[in-house]
Amino acid sequence: MSLCINPSCSKPQNPDNITFCETCSSEVLLQQRYRVICRLGRGGFGVTFEINEVRTNKAKVLKVLINNDPKAIELFKQEAAVLSQLHHSGIPQVELDAYFEYYPHNSQSPIHCLVMEKVVGEDLEKYMQKRNLRPIDQTSAIAWLKDLLIILEQVHNKNFFHRDIKPSNIMLRAENAQLVLIYFGTVRKVTTTVFNQQGGVTGIISAGFTPSEQINNNAVPQSDFFALGRTFVYLLTGKEPLDQEMYDSYTATLNWRNHAPQISKMLADLLDEMMQTLYKDRHQNTQEILQRIAEIEKALQPPPPKLQPKPKPQPIKYQLKPISQQQKNTTRRDFIQTVSLVVGRIFKI
Repeated sequence: MSLCINPSCSKPQNPDNITFCETCSSEVLLQQRYRVICRLGRGGFGVTFEINEVRTNKAKVLKVLINNDPKAIELFKQEAAVLSQLHHSGIPQVELDAYFEYYPHNSQSPIHCLVMEKVVGEDLEKYMQKRNLRPIDQTSAIAWLKDLLIILEQVHNKNFFHRDIKPSNIMLRAENAQLVLIYFGTVRKVTTTVFNQQGGVTGIISAGFTPSEQINNNAVPQSDFFALGRTFVYLLTGKEPLDQEMYDSYTATLNWRNHAPQISKMLADLLDEMMQTLYKDRHQNTQEILQRIAEIEKALQPPPPKLQPKPKPQPIKYQLKPISQQQKNTTRRDFIQTVSLVVGRIFKI
């Protein structure tokens, strides 16, 4: 079956061997290479579909923008441009021609489309919900934190920062349990933000995960560290960062440690450092955090078992038993008999 993505089509289902929709006459073989199989989800800005690339028979994801606001279009195109520059297994892969405009039949307004790698798995928000919000353990937390920092390092090294790290924007691959950072529509060039402050930075706010400087349109790369720290508070406690059991709205403090008794003070300290109110008090780059994690891992390793010294071999002592007089007489008699026998044989010869 081929679905028509014309939002005005009354019957989008079509056979999989046609080129144009039987209902609205819009193209269903997109870019002469993609057929839309099914809808995966819908958000405020767009719809995602599973598609099949007919030349390779490979499943991919098609993101379709349904909001024609100029800013939404700018962010959508930006996601395509950024993803084409990032090459890491923890980032969805796109081809250079992944972005295209689709014109439904008799329409002068294009629909903006982006084709990307299909990541099979769950995002971490759904993952936690399916676990009934049961917190993850320290070993998993450290491994995941390292993985995400390595992914984030790839982004920052290209002079981008993400600006919307949160559980729902992190996927867990089903095939190999690898983490994948998704939704790059909010990324920003470091130079645009830090070295050119005219006009500020577009506000991207996810309650509980967005730091104060980003709320005030002054996001920086260290804003990603704050959001990453808050993400791990959620994973380690099973509670949203603004949960009333942890967050004090009067003092704007997050008292989360008592809700994560399974982790060490060292790891808790690191996460609090990442979530400092002032971005200048946070780590300067991903390598600083990775170095701290290496120190934590070393400190958490159990001491090697003490080797017991091998016992020294003891010399074997032989004890000779005393020979009795009777044994002496018997031995003498046997000797005389043997000698007599030998002499007798000699003379007989």
